[in-house]
Amino acid sequence: MEMMSINRIMTESSLGLFDQKQTNQEQSSFMAVMENALRETNELQLISDQYAEKLATGQVDNLHDVIIAGQKADIAFQMVAAVRGKVMEAYREIMRMQI
Repeated sequence: MEMMSINRIMTESSLGLFDQKQTNQEQSSFMAVMENALRETNELQLISDQYAEKLATGQVDNLHDVIIAGQKADIAFQMVAAVRGKVMEAYREIMRMQI
């Protein structure tokens, strides 16, 4: 009978460690996805700025490329802002929960 309770405790504690490890991996994965999204958004914004500068100096013949670059940067920024808003909303909801 003692062996059974020890095995159950060991199993429960190892499951707890596994859950914590999995949670850490999920957090790092989410962080990696967000960092990548922010990096790509920044790159798109820089490209858009370069096109706008080239347009102002007369180095771009095709206005469509400038507009497309600007729209890509804008959509990427809107996406990051929307995800940030949802994360903040979820955080506030968690903070309001009673234990």
